[in-house]
Amino acid sequence: NDWDPYLESEDGELLVRRMGEVVDGEYQKYSVAGGEYIREHFWGVDPRLARMVKDVPDDQLWRMRLGGHDTEKVYAAYKAATESRGMPTVVLARTIKGYGLGEAGEGRNITHQQKHLNTQELISFRDRFKIPLSDEEVANAPLYRPAPDSVETVYLKERRRALGGALPQRRVRNATLPAPSSEAFEEFLGGSGDREASTTMVLVRILAALMRDEAIGKHVVPIVPDEARTFGMESFFRTFGIYSSRGQLYEPVDRENLLYYHESKSGQVIEEGITEAGSMSSFMAAGTSAATAGITTVPFFIFYSMFGMQRVGDFVWAAADARTRGFLVGGTAGRTTLNGEGLQHQDGHSHVLASTVPTMRAYDPAFAFAIATIIEAGIREMFVEGSERMYYLTVGNENYVQPPMPEGDHVREHIVRGIYRFRSLAPEGGNGTPPKVNLLGSGAIMNEVLRAQELLADQFGVASDAWSVTSWNELRRDAIDVDRWNWLHPEVEPRVPFIQEQLG
Repeated sequence: NDWDPYLESEDGELLVRRMGEVVDGEYQKYSVAGGEYIREHFWGVDPRLARMVKDVPDDQLWRMRLGGHDTEKVYAAYKAATESRGMPTVVLARTIKGYGLGEAGEGRNITHQQKHLNTQELISFRDRFKIPLSDEEVANAPLYRPAPDSVETVYLKERRRALGGALPQRRVRNATLPAPSSEAFEEFLGGSGDREASTTMVLVRILAALMRDEAIGKHVVPIVPDEARTFGMESFFRTFGIYSSRGQLYEPVDRENLLYYHESKSGQVIEEGITEAGSMSSFMAAGTSAATAGITTVPFFIFYSMFGMQRVGDFVWAAADARTRGFLVGGTAGRTTLNGEGLQHQDGHSHVLASTVPTMRAYDPAFAFAIATIIEAGIREMFVEGSERMYYLTVGNENYVQPPMPEGDHVREHIVRGIYRFRSLAPEGGNGTPPKVNLLGSGAIMNEVLRAQELLADQFGVASDAWSVTSWNELRRDAIDVDRWNWLHPEVEPRVPFIQEQLG
């Protein structure tokens, strides 16, 4: 309100321009230098501006509040922001650090180190903000509490009631979804026959099946940085479209192709460009939409695995802190392909970083049936049961035959828990019981484990069980939890970690 008469005058646009050209350091100087300095250096640069304040005392110029300290302006700005529809809203509030401290630190670089105020500084603070305390009371630096029937207390209590009470709470609406049809996953359980396929290709096919599912299809949000074609997702352009709030504004260079870059206001794929940080921000927005908008979405953020945890690890932690739900997928993982591009695609350690995120389940599946099983379990846990966690999967682009799921009553459960026995192999012929070992592998290395198993049997007469470890992290967490439980319950029979149950 202090600035309104000047902004609404005939030279108001000139004042707006002047406010825009002043840099932050100058504003900081104005806050401590006094009215005479402000008159000369802010208003005095243009005679028309100087005339606007020629009758205003220096002290009043110095006391003119910036918008961020004008309660009516702040209220009006936030009211307008809450009533905005159909677009994001940003409120930029100009403020002074240490506001109200006066000589003790207002607008000064020492503000952050200021731990105490002397009596005179406290009295100045009291006078400035009209706090009803005597000089004697101020000297003891009491906490001032407005009366229960004061305007301030009544307002604060009204706002607390409107927000649901004195304790912060998260009110989530429509947090769950119906389970997708099992048909979206069944086709991947029987293997690929003689055809070779990469686990990235499998992931994309599962994602496409989910997007066509009647129960949750419209809720699925694929998010891709850089180039979606790298992951074999070009068919999504035509079938689902790339989301753009303004539709197709250009003619893509691949327009003559069947699967060209088709952008649409109703598109479902979020194609971010080369920005994992921007993509991760979209992932967080989609993964918390049940709390913020009352609409549950199922985000799949697919990226080069070397550029995920290693590049936006802080954002991943922030997502966990915000109780985000969704799937993070690290493509081109495993270090068996793309060697020609150097170390930038040789990810073998993102799961170590993922282990630091408490709400994340991290998996490195080797085969199609395991990927389908994990995604189905993740959707059930996060979006059907409503558990607030994330799933991280790494997939590769090495092509090989995808085998069928091994038979057994507990294979699906064991896949999700972190380890399952894929194959047992014993040498042919020979006398007596051969020596036997356990072989463990995950992801892209699992095929080498199977070759090693055959080598041991054929050339060395050694029997073995080949175990596919889908999640080293889940096995470790289970072992830690069991160990802790055993320490806390010494009076009963100790529990056994899952990996020990399996390997014996």
